[in-house]
Amino acid sequence: MREALRARIEAALSARVFRGCAVGVVTRDGAREVVSAGSHTYDANARTVNAATLYDVASITKSIPTASLALVLIEEGTLSLDESIKSSLPELQNDFGATVRDLLTYTVAGPRLSELKELPAEKMLATVFERGFEGPPGESKYTNLPALLLGILLERRMKTTLDILARRYFFDPLKMHDTAFYAGAAFARAAPTELEDWRGMVSGVTHDESAYTLAKAGHVSGHAGLFSTTNDMLIYLHALLEEKDARMGAIVRGAEQGLGWQIGTQAWMGSLASPTTFGKTGFTGTSILVDRERGVAFSILSNRTYPKRPSTDDAIYAFRADIANIILT
Repeated sequence: MREALRARIEAALSARVFRGCAVGVVTRDGAREVVSAGSHTYDANARTVNAATLYDVASITKSIPTASLALVLIEEGTLSLDESIKSSLPELQNDFGATVRDLLTYTVAGPRLSELKELPAEKMLATVFERGFEGPPGESKYTNLPALLLGILLERRMKTTLDILARRYFFDPLKMHDTAFYAGAAFARAAPTELEDWRGMVSGVTHDESAYTLAKAGHVSGHAGLFSTTNDMLIYLHALLEEKDARMGAIVRGAEQGLGWQIGTQAWMGSLASPTTFGKTGFTGTSILVDRERGVAFSILSNRTYPKRPSTDDAIYAFRADIANIILT
């Protein structure tokens, strides 16, 4: 497997899918394998990628920690799947009776946060609350808004911020010491994500524009903003595989129902994933996948958006699927 993973990573490097990548694999018994290649950037003296390279995991944040926290609080009875969002977010207009379940299944949609990125943070949030949803809950439609609102709801329910909750429930107990939210100060050792017109070089700060704007004003977002390493991702994935404790069991049960996680035969999961396989992708070139039937999980961390985001996601999706097929064979 190691040779096949390295060959596929090297092929992706040659095709400039990304400049560097680390693939980490963990099994239920705790055995780990990390295959990495490339560097942070295309500069000759750039840092080499390894299991400790810090990446912006982008929308993985929606599942770790946001949805994970919600699922644990539901299990504890602090939160309910069928409770009204408006009961916790009374300023939300046009709520259409939506529930916590609708946030976790992305069956509500509203303002595109990327279109509000240049507003001051408080105005951005006010606009979200004023506009609310574009209609009643319906088919699943993946956007950033549900996870943002879920994060705010969790903070209000628990009377503290999302980053503190994540450390308290997951990162500190699991000793994930290199996993943290961007909260205004750049992570100097993180791989850069993009050279863009709006901000210039995006390095060590959140790539997602709306989460970046909110973080500068002291807000922790439920939809993006987490940074982590392959080593730390494997710790979390192993805890899910073995259902380390009641909290992890609650996450697994919810994730296998598609609550806050992607499940089933998603194209990026390859052709061998079981119906209860669950995972999450991140726009920057990251993904995680857990197949409890086979007792294996893996992470892919890269900065495929550097120096410029590609025009399509085809290359990274094909890479993810190929890696999944190699590992799940």
